[in-house]
Amino acid sequence: MLRLLMVVTGANQLTLGDGTIRKTGFWAEELVVPHKLFQSAGLVVEIATPGGVEAPLDQESLAPEKNSGGAKIIKQFKDYLASLEDLKRPLVLEKLSKAQIDSYDAIYLPGGHGPMQDLAHSQTLRGILNRMQEDQKLISAVCHGPAGLLPATQADGTWTFQGYRLTAFTNKEEKEVGLADKMPFLLETRLRDQGADFRSGKSWMPYVITDRNLVTGQNPASSFGVAEAAIAQLSAQVSNSFRGV
Repeated sequence: MLRLLMVVTGANQLTLGDGTIRKTGFWAEELVVPHKLFQSAGLVVEIATPGGVEAPLDQESLAPEKNSGGAKIIKQFKDYLASLEDLKRPLVLEKLSKAQIDSYDAIYLPGGHGPMQDLAHSQTLRGILNRMQEDQKLISAVCHGPAGLLPATQADGTWTFQGYRLTAFTNKEEKEVGLADKMPFLLETRLRDQGADFRSGKSWMPYVITDRNLVTGQNPASSFGVAEAAIAQLSAQVSNSFRGV
């Protein structure tokens, strides 16, 4: 049975560029939709956070204006999140052994602004991603989740994902939510500076890129597509292994 590690932010606040604090966490849709799809596809999904803290929900992600499905979809998100006991007692990211890391076939990083505070600077995540990349395991992320890819550098300073086609929450979308001039850094800009071949679609519309073993999505609306593409990649790997490819 295939196993996936979902690394969720443990940060419930983001320090903005001017030093003020903004409440944050993970974005509901970006966790719930992929988690449901992964489990429906038969994957074993385990959740870890930095420090093993209870994963904080960005309450804004349940606001009616942020969910086109209205009250019905918001209730579904709330009910699903309430059912996930490992969100309350996740694995401690820093305590995962090499054997545990090697047992996973894939990793997924949901967004929300929280990853900009912790995952973007996690040396533990750096080691996990580099170890998984060596084996060309599936690596996936959506929206601000790709901030977790930033610390993944090699011993010579080369970014592990240099030259990869990828996407993430864009500078334009950050501007449209009124935070572009307040963020500690802009994710699109930082990814480009690291060496990403950054691509983007229309604001707030689903946009997913697969390049080799990396699957990324631009925004919350891309959550379904990222999970779907990740599952397709894993299914192809299983099929190839049976055929001896």
